[in-house]
Amino acid sequence: MDLNGEMVIKPITGKMEVKSVGNATAVSHLVFTISNLHFKNSGVINFILYIDDKELASLPLYLSAG
Repeated sequence: MDLNGEMVIKPITGKMEVKSVGNATAVSHLVFTISNLHFKNSGVINFILYIDDKELASLPLYLSAG
């Protein structure tokens, strides 16, 4: 999503099961390859993680022309 709130790519959706090993926390690694991604302008793109329709984290990507 760019700073204007426009989607840059379609959301990646799916289901994931995280099995506990008896501890209070668990870790899962998600790795995606996004091909042929082009950006129109310089600026900031935010990658946002939603789980169960709740925003849990975001990661900015700063783009500069050059």
